[in-house]
Amino acid sequence: MPTATPTPAKGLLTPDNHTLILIDHQPQMAFATKSLDTATLRNNTALVAKSAAGFKVSTILTTVAEKSFSGPIFDEITDAFPGVPTIDRTTMNAWEDANIAARVNEIGKGRLVIAGLWTSVCIVQPVLSAIEQGFEVYVITDACGDVSDEAHERSVQRMIQVGARPVTSLQYLLELQRDWARGETYDLTTGIARVNGGAYGIGITYAKKMFNASEGGH
Repeated sequence: MPTATPTPAKGLLTPDNHTLILIDHQPQMAFATKSLDTATLRNNTALVAKSAAGFKVSTILTTVAEKSFSGPIFDEITDAFPGVPTIDRTTMNAWEDANIAARVNEIGKGRLVIAGLWTSVCIVQPVLSAIEQGFEVYVITDACGDVSDEAHERSVQRMIQVGARPVTSLQYLLELQRDWARGETYDLTTGIARVNGGAYGIGITYAKKMFNASEGGH
């Protein structure tokens, strides 16, 4: 019989055990995204970007044809990462861009978390490529989107079939925190959740205002 110990699974995400890659959160790509509405996409992207920036996660920002076609990266990302340059590409598959590969190697982490537009093109291609080269990849599926539900869902299934691990934006934030006794990031986590955490965020605000309550007894 196995023995239970109070230790986390190795597969859980921590602020220092992965690199986040945000791919092509740009207007031209968002215009045609139909698998979730634009407001939800922007909110979830903001949640991910704020979480990564706040927990100091190694992060790569990339765009495709920014000046000639697709437009600037979402403000929600640049607000979270002021002054951080984006790597612009011509390749639909970010993994085929030498600058992206160089940056991944420079950071030197074998676990990647990826989100962006569209799921069926600019996400599935680098995910499959990275997994084939031995990387462990997580995909934040609700910070991705596509031209239809069918396109998004089939792409997520395709990535899962080769070993990608799907997560959500709120799950990403809470997995980085994981213990409410971590007081140094408690306000960061609940602050992000209040603004971008939907009904959960409203619940945090309600409990604090009505009962001065908080998770973990803070």
